[in-house]
Order: sequence, then structure tokens, then C-alpha cells
Amino acid sequence: MMERINEEPTFESWLQTGYENGWVGAPICYTHDGLPTTEEEDAEFEESDPCIHILRLYYDEDEKRGVEENHSPSQWRASNRGL
Repeated sequence: MMERINEEPTFESWLQTGYENGWVGAPICYTHDGLPTTEEEDAEFEESDPCIHILRLYYDEDEKRGVEENHSPSQWRASNRGL
């Protein structure tokens, strides 16, 4: 449930809204859980290279800065979207 309009949303309320609207899945660990795919995407990996979009969740601002300094696509994809 979202907070009142004049309050800053929390991460959990933002996530809940996205999940309820079908915009995002639950946070998972790629390292331990694997890439969340459909059966069709799994089959497509055998023939081509499907693009599966991922949203990285950061623990804090330091982690965000560290990832973005180490991963140039995180920089230019954000820039290309005007973020």
C-alpha cells in the first residue's frame, strides 16, 4: 500500500506498487538464484542472445557508486535514459 501522496515513498512501497502492477519481480540474487527467465527465453539462448533487462538493487550510495564506477553500461544506459 502506498503512503499518502505528500509523503516520500519508501523502497518497499515502491517495490510493492511495481510488483502489484506487474512491472517488476521480487528481488532475487543472480549469483545464487540464477537469471529469472521464461521457457521461451531459455530456448532462445540456444539459438541467439536474448536481451533480458535487469534492475540492480543497491544497499547504499557507496555500493551504487562502486558498481557504476566498475560497470560502464550502468553509466551509459542511465545517461541514455536521462537518469
